Amino acid sequence: MAYRPSRERRLRRRHALAAATALGSVAAYAVIEPPREAHAQFRPQPMHLNTGRTTSSDDPATFQADKVDYDDNEHTVTWTGNVQVWQGDHVMRADKIVYDRDTGVVAARGNVATVQPDGSVLYAHYAELSGNMRDGIMQHVNAVLPENAKLAANGMRRTGGKLNDMSRAVYTACKICEKDKTRAPFWQFRAFDATQDLEHQKIDFRDAYLDILGIPVIYLPYFSMTDPSAKRHSGFLMPGITPHDRYLGTYFTIPYYWVIDDQSDMTVQGLFSTKTGPQISAQYRNRFNFGSLNIQGGLAYDTHRADSYTNDFGHDVEGGGGHGVQGYLFANAQFAINKYWRAGANVNVATSADYMRDYRIQGYGSDTLNSNAYLEGFGTGSYSRVDGQFYQGLNQGVIRNTDLPFVLPRYTYSFLGQPDAWGGRFGVSTTDFNVKRNNGTSDIRGQMALNWDRPFRNRLGQQFLLTLHLDSMVYRARKLYQQPNYYQNHKTLTSGQVLPTIALKTNWPFVRTFEHGRGSQIIEPIVQGIYAPNTGAGANDLIPNEDSLAYEFTDSTLFSLNRYQGTDRLDGGLRGNVGIHANWTWDGHEVDLLAGESFQEHITHDRIPYSGLDHHASDLVMRARVSPNQYFDFNARMRLDPYTTKVNFGDALFSAGVPHFRIRGGYVYEPVTPYYYYATNYRDSNPPALYYVKTSELSGGFSTDWENWHLSGFARRSLSRKEFVSLGGDIGYNNDCFGIDFMYLKQYTSIGGQQRNSTYLFTVSLKTLGAFGLK
Repeated sequence: MAYRPSRERRLRRRHALAAATALGSVAAYAVIEPPREAHAQFRPQPMHLNTGRTTSSDDPATFQADKVDYDDNEHTVTWTGNVQVWQGDHVMRADKIVYDRDTGVVAARGNVATVQPDGSVLYAHYAELSGNMRDGIMQHVNAVLPENAKLAANGMRRTGGKLNDMSRAVYTACKICEKDKTRAPFWQFRAFDATQDLEHQKIDFRDAYLDILGIPVIYLPYFSMTDPSAKRHSGFLMPGITPHDRYLGTYFTIPYYWVIDDQSDMTVQGLFSTKTGPQISAQYRNRFNFGSLNIQGGLAYDTHRADSYTNDFGHDVEGGGGHGVQGYLFANAQFAINKYWRAGANVNVATSADYMRDYRIQGYGSDTLNSNAYLEGFGTGSYSRVDGQFYQGLNQGVIRNTDLPFVLPRYTYSFLGQPDAWGGRFGVSTTDFNVKRNNGTSDIRGQMALNWDRPFRNRLGQQFLLTLHLDSMVYRARKLYQQPNYYQNHKTLTSGQVLPTIALKTNWPFVRTFEHGRGSQIIEPIVQGIYAPNTGAGANDLIPNEDSLAYEFTDSTLFSLNRYQGTDRLDGGLRGNVGIHANWTWDGHEVDLLAGESFQEHITHDRIPYSGLDHHASDLVMRARVSPNQYFDFNARMRLDPYTTKVNFGDALFSAGVPHFRIRGGYVYEPVTPYYYYATNYRDSNPPALYYVKTSELSGGFSTDWENWHLSGFARRSLSRKEFVSLGGDIGYNNDCFGIDFMYLKQYTSIGGQQRNSTYLFTVSLKTLGAFGLK
């Protein structure tokens, strides 16, 4: 230590003890509960102080104590009674401290506690330190580490303030039983010796046992872990083992985490299996001041050869595409150019769907992998974006890659101005693209939409919205006779359409309060009139259709000018929409209802079946959202044919329960399976038989928790096909230091001609160590 008081200052030091104590309270503050036993069951309270910088031999030493004695013959200073001594970022407290001025050795006895530079606290019965408290030995040591971790040892040697070598070490992150502190925690590591490396933030154990409830279950000749004080640290992560998998057999995963610098890292993982070749995968992450980059990929040698099969349409599909060297690449990046513009990309590609299935690559089971690159800008009331899009099909039995489009470029722009002199707001938008297909229609589109809205109201409380709208498109297309258009024309055509629209919408809300002003009720009739020239939906003009293949007439589109998803098809003609909206809101709860219908003068006959707009009077659309209290909520939508009184569409979701227990359910119904409508040439022949299979699916589940336990389960069943879609459950236990979880999942869908198997996942998590599982 650097403290060497002169003879003249010794007496002044004795009488100025109170002043030194006050100075020490400003420099650092320590609250210590003295240790009683030197093993992992000991639970000292942490010492609180602000460690600001490293220790230097030139730093002054500060102390406080109840009594100070100076021995001129032995050249020692003895502090007794609540002694605290600190120098730089090193702090010590003890019942008694003896300082040898000749050797610089500090000997502390009784309830010794020292604070390390990383903020952790070491407790000991006896400590002998030198070199500014950076070197020394301790007996019966207990260490309090971040995240409630505890480290105990019979003895410890400190070297250079960076290494702590311990003998007979015990480590755990579990709470110790307050009633019986000799009772073993749920888990602990016992080692013949251990080394805590403060510089590299790791703890190495040698000749170690992992005890569960005091019983040794695993012996490890060597084990290394990251110090709990480290936020990020390079090293091997917890390995994984799966006893059995349909495609991999028994396989092991060994991940390694590499901290590259303060803003980037990489995780590399090896996979070794008994049924196929190995795989090496990696994930790289980097967060810049102006953006982020995330790249994930892998390479493997897949020894499986997929068999040929017959798909749902009766077509033979050849297998074998996933054999040999395989790989995948998933990447996303986003960078800010300035405060108005940013650029980014999302890349998702794989050599085959079979490879993704065999090696459990995330994303298998989706219809496609989507990739894009973009540049977008933001202004006051405006947005602009140019991008390119690429798609890779994963279900070759239904989607062929040659049928999928490549879009480059695609440009989107929108602008909404401020209120003008007439009280209206002008807006303009455009979506232009170039679509290229190897097998199918390729086309270029230029599109622009102009819009002007003028809201106003009268003295009766009626709210009006006048809308003037103009859509215009121009196309140049070839191979219109192929999917998805199937026109009887083999020429390259240039076509276009222009559609002006005028609409007036009226809302007349009637409002009252109840429950002494805590609740409100709204009854709101809604009437809308729309006029536009009849369009024929573009079929008579050989206009390509890229963004309007799907059509949804529900409560959400009842009052829309165009009820198609895009603008390649437009709603024209004279029509009126009517509805009644009711809402009750009180104390954060709500009941919201809507019912309406559309009446049209002109019927467009080339809409998809069951669109709800096949007659002059449309289907009735209804919506209900009910949340009367914290125990129940319900959402439902329905479309009812007024001529046949049959339901053409319906879905519902509900949730009910009390604290610690809740059930959920859902139902969806359609008289057809819309997914298959465009699977074949729908203009020359009827849709495939699969299209006419009803969609009637019921789902349900529950979840509960009690203290540290949780349990949940779910199931989905197709009532029309009389088979389950999926089912599963989860049960687990979690507390302050460990967690156990068991999950089961069964999927009955077939992909690539093979039905997916059941999945079992057993996971054990040990706090500060990590998690490992069995699948």
